[in-house]
Parts: sequence; structure tokens; C-alpha cells
Amino acid sequence: MNGLLTPTTKLEYFDDMWKLQSEATLLFHHNKGDEYDDNGTRQALILDSTIFHPQGGGQPSDTGFITTIINDSSATKFIVQDVRSKQGIVYHYGVFAENENENSDGDIELKLQSGTKVSLFVDEPRRNLNSRLHSAGHLLDVCLLDVGLGHLEPGKGYHFPDGPYVEYKGTVPQSEIQSKQKELELEANARISKGEKVTAGIYSYEEAAELCGRCLPDYIPKDSTPRIVKFGNNPGCPCGGTHVSDVSGLAGFKISQFRSKKGMTKVFYTVGS
Repeated sequence: MNGLLTPTTKLEYFDDMWKLQSEATLLFHHNKGDEYDDNGTRQALILDSTIFHPQGGGQPSDTGFITTIINDSSATKFIVQDVRSKQGIVYHYGVFAENENENSDGDIELKLQSGTKVSLFVDEPRRNLNSRLHSAGHLLDVCLLDVGLGHLEPGKGYHFPDGPYVEYKGTVPQSEIQSKQKELELEANARISKGEKVTAGIYSYEEAAELCGRCLPDYIPKDSTPRIVKFGNNPGCPCGGTHVSDVSGLAGFKISQFRSKKGMTKVFYTVGS
């Protein structure tokens, strides 16, 4: 497949982060995978639009399944195990449900021709957890300003369940780490108890900069239209991920580790169950 000939995928979750079912049109059925496939055994479906979030921005990919009605009596079910994005094209990697498709790969490929209408279903528990962990990382950024740590500059975020954290440029004196950790937890949980709406939208560069405190990271091109996520009336930040609709959905916030050395600070956290 030549990616240059395939239209970029419309990301439906940009407009509706809580939509878990949708319809789309199949553009390409890849039988052998590509460089994202680690073992060459998975197949990939490319659609004109998707509600599946691909891995990126520190957030894991969604999983779920994609179905298409073949005729009145049979259907094809594709189990989505991983989702990746390359040059604006989203690849849904997975396998066909064995008990529903006993034909050869060639037969399946004929069924899933370009133009086939499909239904998408995102795994809700996984999406909710990923969104909550991602939102918690943004909430941590917001709370820094309120506890006197505004000098820390957000960098890498890792919002996976196996030890989420946010890394910042800048340090905190060792003598203040314990007290700042407590202050951050108190501030975050106070905001969670109060609740703050989470919104996301696409803006011109100038509008986005205004929403983000009149400053955007250097990696945002000046001719782009960034997607900005905002928590209540706090300054927003560029983000392509999914989030809770309100910070109250985090149900609690706790810092598990607070490290600061060699010019960097890393804060590990967990959210309530």
C-alpha cells in the first residue's frame, strides 16, 4: 500500500471523546501488516474515520472490535488489538474472530473490499481508564501553579496503567519534596471534589496560543490548527488524547513517587477506583 494514495483518517474522538460506537467506510484491508507490526501475523484495517485512539501522546491505544454485515445471515468480526497512526493514517491491527470466520485469508479479503461499511465498537473500560489516567496528568500540570511550582515545565507524559507519570524540566529542593507532594495531592483532590468541566476543540494558532496563556510549545507549527484541551477556566494545552468529561470522574488522586534531580522532576501518580 502506498500511504501517499490513502486519505488521512478523520479522528472522530477529536470532536466527541466519549463516543464508543460509530460507522465508517473501509478504505484498505492490509493482510501482512507493516513496520508497526512486530510479528507479521496481524492484519490491519484502514478506514475513512475512526473513534479508536491510536497509541501516542503518552496514551495507550484503544482496543475493541469492528464488524461488517456480509449478508442477512453472516457477519465478519475483526478484533482490534492495537491501533497506530502513521502520517495521518490510522491502522487498526488485529485478527478476525476464529469462530466466526473459517475461510481463508483470501476469502476474507474479498469480503472486505474498499467501500465496505463497517461498525466500530471501542472497549469501554479500557477507554475510561486511559482517559482518566491522561486527565490526571493534565490535572497535575494545572495544580503545579497553585502550589508554587509554576517554574516546572511539562515534558514527557506517560499515562499507561503500569506506572503513570509526568516529567518536568526543572527541580524542587529535596527539603521541599515531601511538603509539595502533600500540597499537590490536596489541591488535586479539592478540584476533583469540586468538579471542573473538560473541553477540547480545534483552533487557529493564534486562538490556541491565547487559550494556552499566550504561549504554545515550539513543536506546534505556526501554520497549524492545534487541538486544545482545557480544564475549567485554567489555561489549556495542546493534546490529541481522550479525557474525562469532568475532573470529578477521576474519583481521587494520589502521588506515589516524587523524584527531582539532574535538572528534571518526575511525578508518579494513581487515580481512584
